[in-house]
Amino acid sequence: RGSAANSAVCYCLGITAVDPTRVDLLFERFLSRERAEPPDIDLDIMHERREEVIQFVYEKYGRDRAAMVANVVRYRSRSAVREVGKALGLPETAVDRLAKRLSHYDGVDPDTVGQVLDGGGPAAAHLVRLAGEIQDFPRHLSIHPGGFLLGHEPVHDLVPIENAAMPGRTVIQWDKEDLEDLGLFKVDLLGLGALTQLDLSFGLLKRHYRRTLSMATIPEGDAATYDMICRSDTVGVFQIESRAQMAMLPRLRPRSYYDLVIEVSIVRPGPITGGMVHPYLRRRNGEEAVVYPHPCLEPVLKKTLGVPLFQEQVMQLAMVAADYTPGEADQLRRDMAAWRRSGRIERHRDRLVSRMTAKGIAPEFAERVFGQIRGFGDYGFPESHAASFALIAYATSWLRRHYPDVFTCALLNAQPMGFYAPATIVDDARRHGIEVRPIDVTCSDWHCTLEPGGETPSPPARGRTGAGGSAGPGQPSPAIVALPLRSPPNQPSGSQRLFESQRLLQRRRRSTEQTPRLAVRMGLRYVKGLSESRDWARIEAARGQAPFDSVEDFVARAGLDEQVSTRLAEAGALAGLEQRRRDALWQVRGLIRTHAPVLPAGAARDETPAFADLDLRETIAWDYRTSAHSPRGHPLAALREHLSALRLPDARTVSSMRDGRKTRYAGLVICRQRPGTAGGVVFMTLEDETGFVNLVVWSRVFDAHALIARTASFLGVTGTIQQAAGVVHLVADTLWRPELDRGPTAVGSRDFH
Repeated sequence: RGSAANSAVCYCLGITAVDPTRVDLLFERFLSRERAEPPDIDLDIMHERREEVIQFVYEKYGRDRAAMVANVVRYRSRSAVREVGKALGLPETAVDRLAKRLSHYDGVDPDTVGQVLDGGGPAAAHLVRLAGEIQDFPRHLSIHPGGFLLGHEPVHDLVPIENAAMPGRTVIQWDKEDLEDLGLFKVDLLGLGALTQLDLSFGLLKRHYRRTLSMATIPEGDAATYDMICRSDTVGVFQIESRAQMAMLPRLRPRSYYDLVIEVSIVRPGPITGGMVHPYLRRRNGEEAVVYPHPCLEPVLKKTLGVPLFQEQVMQLAMVAADYTPGEADQLRRDMAAWRRSGRIERHRDRLVSRMTAKGIAPEFAERVFGQIRGFGDYGFPESHAASFALIAYATSWLRRHYPDVFTCALLNAQPMGFYAPATIVDDARRHGIEVRPIDVTCSDWHCTLEPGGETPSPPARGRTGAGGSAGPGQPSPAIVALPLRSPPNQPSGSQRLFESQRLLQRRRRSTEQTPRLAVRMGLRYVKGLSESRDWARIEAARGQAPFDSVEDFVARAGLDEQVSTRLAEAGALAGLEQRRRDALWQVRGLIRTHAPVLPAGAARDETPAFADLDLRETIAWDYRTSAHSPRGHPLAALREHLSALRLPDARTVSSMRDGRKTRYAGLVICRQRPGTAGGVVFMTLEDETGFVNLVVWSRVFDAHALIARTASFLGVTGTIQQAAGVVHLVADTLWRPELDRGPTAVGSRDFH
């Protein structure tokens, strides 16, 4: 991806999957006459095999000519508070509580410090001042995520090479900016979880459906896939799964590959701060005429309806409207990314604006373009990146639409990756009718697997089936549809009935494609504290000799220690041997602590106490405590009766409410975000057993309820429904803690990333 996607040579070699002539990418983004340096190439690799590629590079070029570059880790608010608090001798528990209440990138708020440190005082003021002083100061050197310096001469002639903390890695002391300043050759080998997911998906497709696919052969332009995308049904889909992307999808309504290129790019600080998003949407929806500031800019801006959205377009604008050379335009791109660090972007302002206005371009547009350039300094998304990512977004969307069982299984096995925790992925799959089966030592593998489900339809047809045509593999032929020999009076003719029968058959096929074909069996990897190399290896070996037939048999032959065996019993993983968890837990502990041998068949056993069965709430709580998810239900499902008694609706009901309606809602917090482009507004996603509710929390509301807004797992909100273009938000007026006798189990959330 990156600039390499602009190169036809990289495409022909199979390094990138994007045809730059098809997307009309700017070659100067990759290489130009004025750039007296090698190009910068980023390679995305499935994250499961990235270390394999890294070691290949070391072996091919040698440790003296290949070394990973360093990354300067700087103090942020949390690390600064922890370091200064330790130096000042403040209580560790108080400092830890304070650090957790701070976001990753905001400054150290004196009010928050005062609240946590019991009113503040001199120590709190000292902490705020010192933590502010060291913010953004270098803390330590670490390995860059994937940057490699490659040289035709020994690298140690330029900079010392040292062993990294990670085995098998050697690293230099320079970071990637140093390499760019020196004009040295660097390749980034970056891990991408979505590629791991796709690789696993293609393997499952071939194994269970006998269908061989790759990114290059997934059917293009599938209408059903784009319908799903337009509904924002994209949990787990690469790049378009965040709440901001989900809010944009119904407005932009992608219907083609290039629409996805734009979708991937438009929810970024560059277009947002440049004020380009709303003009593009209005023009796309026909609410505003597509006009160009100057006729010379039409070739540059035509594919984005006269609105610049990409880095490459800014470069082309500078070349066409301000007479930049290709090399100067690339320098502009570099200065975009460096303006915060060096302020070099300001030297382009007068030249860009004056030359644009001299050609008859409105000064307002010229200033807006420069504003967008500054926005790209925060996160300028290149068209070449978007074109590469759009391919992966479409591939994962297609799999989710047509093989949701395969998609879910591969996504769970590719964790950690993406935007959502495994619990949310499991709950979303269950809401879509996919059967997710719990962990079970009698049949679960280490990774999640696919098993025959309650209904196993045939694979979908490979092509269309019309009158006289043949069906796809595994599909019934239209010829088998039974028709009466005569047409009753006032009934359609035989040909009409044949046509209707075929339409009915096609509708049944479409509905069948939406039905999960196989059940997902959760893997033992999700039990906390289990080791693959030690514990799973023992279970696999013992089960390979003979199936487990009792808890006693499992304990005796698996040979696991008490902690692991107890955790399996608590997780319900022994349900295939003993359905009741407390009984299984009692047996496991007793057998291990007494080292009792396996009892012969029919032998009398000691009486087990009559343990009470777990209710649904307790069952789900035990699942979350031991495996951070539950295939048996959502934590709020067991409390729905109590929530309904408090007149608290579920997420599905909230999503159907009219615009402007006041309502109360309570859900589990799974995401908190505070984008730099949102003016201090915090966006939160709450979840229950029926779906998601997206909150908009203005800064004054957030500050008024800062403690629970930052820390509460189960949160109540009173606010106003905001509904437009099929996108529903709940704008918060107040936040509160729901009052229940027994609340749901706490869940983790993705906060301020």
